[in-house]
Amino acid sequence: MSIHGFFNANPFSTFGAMIELLKDSFTQFFIQTSALEWFGVFTGILCVWLAAKNNIYSWPIALISVVIYIFIFFESKLYADMGLQVYFFGMNIYGWYYWSKHRNNPEASRPIVNLTQKEALLSIVAIITFTFLLGHFLYTNTDASLPYIDSFCTACSLVAQIFLARKIIQNWLIWIFVDIIYVGVYIYKDLYATAFMYALYVYIASVGYLEWRRAYRGQTN
Repeated sequence: MSIHGFFNANPFSTFGAMIELLKDSFTQFFIQTSALEWFGVFTGILCVWLAAKNNIYSWPIALISVVIYIFIFFESKLYADMGLQVYFFGMNIYGWYYWSKHRNNPEASRPIVNLTQKEALLSIVAIITFTFLLGHFLYTNTDASLPYIDSFCTACSLVAQIFLARKIIQNWLIWIFVDIIYVGVYIYKDLYATAFMYALYVYIASVGYLEWRRAYRGQTN
């Protein structure tokens, strides 16, 4: 329909057409999303929410989520993201161990810490280096989709996951940044439920940052 025709059309028929379009979009959203992806979304959101609440049970639930997404990202040819899930699997085991080291003495639980200048500089160098090396490898040797963007997001996620496991408060700021990019990537790849999950991640990471900052200030008072 042309712009002229749109504004001169019967408003009731135009509204009806818009409703039908929205209904078709939601139908496609649910049809194109597999049961496996929905389960990955559920466990992914739950584990991030629990991490934002500083709850140790985020780690075992995260293990379930990453196994699911290894298969999903392989099917979508997002190989850097698939490899990232393998890394997450190991880091989730490490994080679970690190957070529970004082499980027999709850009052001695791991404190939230701030990022040092040296850690920030090393992280930036690591992200830039990893992005170009992995991006070039995927671009020249595979049929990977969005190799450099995928590699950049993977590099940021690698660093953020280490910070999360070590209870460095700035991990949430990195997650907010990278999850915004991931929303666009997954919409582009027709992984709509996963894009919705990462949009929620942006909100949860924001909540996590505010709650961890409050807890950090409580430690130092």
